[in-house]
Amino acid sequence: MMWTIISIILISLLKILVTCLPTGTVEWLIKKFETHSKLNVENITLTIDGKYLNGEEKIKVINEFNEATFIKKHYIFPGMEEVILKPEDSKTPIIINTKTGKKEVRLFLYRYNDRVDVVKQYNKKLVAYSLLSENLQKLSV
Repeated sequence: MMWTIISIILISLLKILVTCLPTGTVEWLIKKFETHSKLNVENITLTIDGKYLNGEEKIKVINEFNEATFIKKHYIFPGMEEVILKPEDSKTPIIINTKTGKKEVRLFLYRYNDRVDVVKQYNKKLVAYSLLSENLQKLSV
């Protein structure tokens, strides 16, 4: 009987703790699992067709990427990684190398007339999703 009462009290306290998490903890959890994370200009190397972008052009591209609207995430079927990384009907990709935490992340931005496809590569994993950003779609550098 005593163990039942103690377990009910502990479960109730755990439920209250989980449902009333501080804002900082909730933001950390969201950032940990978000697909389209914001980039910091300082930790990035950005290349288009083998040319490094610096200064104002780099800041412009990163700001457009950060402000882009997330459309949807794409499932990558096993064995289709090469097709995703080298699409035939895209313009020259923008390649962004950055470091988030301890992970080295490489982003490939493939621009189309109606969207921007992003392939995020880290730890031998690929994540693909689409963005909507008129300025990135029309970018000519």
